[in-house]
Amino acid sequence: MEEFVPFASRSYGLMFLLLAGARGMDFLSTWVATPNLVLEGNPIARRLGWKWGIPVNLGLCFGFAFWPLPAIVISTTSVLVAARNFQSAWLMRTLGEYQYREWHLERVRETRMILYLVCLFGQVLLIGGVGAAVIYFSGGQLVPLAIGLGIVAYVLAVAFYSLLGVWRLRRTADLTARLAGRKLVVDAAAPGRNGRVLVAAEPLGPRPWGQ
Repeated sequence: MEEFVPFASRSYGLMFLLLAGARGMDFLSTWVATPNLVLEGNPIARRLGWKWGIPVNLGLCFGFAFWPLPAIVISTTSVLVAARNFQSAWLMRTLGEYQYREWHLERVRETRMILYLVCLFGQVLLIGGVGAAVIYFSGGQLVPLAIGLGIVAYVLAVAFYSLLGVWRLRRTADLTARLAGRKLVVDAAAPGRNGRVLVAAEPLGPRPWGQ
């Protein structure tokens, strides 16, 4: 397969359909799991929303269909992301986005950080090893090389967004703990006085994550 393919050629149409199908599965799995994008881990995708996310991705499909290597890499990564989304989508939809987020936050807080990281990097290394093996035995052929790169790109995305999500959850948990340690005293408005809100803070020692 050529490095670049001409527009409206058979190869271009194949790459476009491959990209559109893979990105479509990613969008469908995301919609099933979190229709309001509350649980979307990618901050760029969450900011774009459905209104802009669909046309932007459609434009990327038209653009990258000219270039088979990244087209196959993106398609491979997108299909793996969609499969990962579908794995937990039923639970997210059943519990509800906000309820699932709170449930997940509680489970993360109950888990020792070292255990979480060991399991995360175990998953990343095992799947990444498969991708590395595909790349190694591809012999430089475009399709298997691109599939291997797509697998590696997937595990890097999983590691990055999982760590980002945990950092955000810990930040939220710390903020909630600090707010819980404060007493809000409202001095009701009296004749001739303005109502005042006094915040009396009680010392609250740091709470190690997972305890």
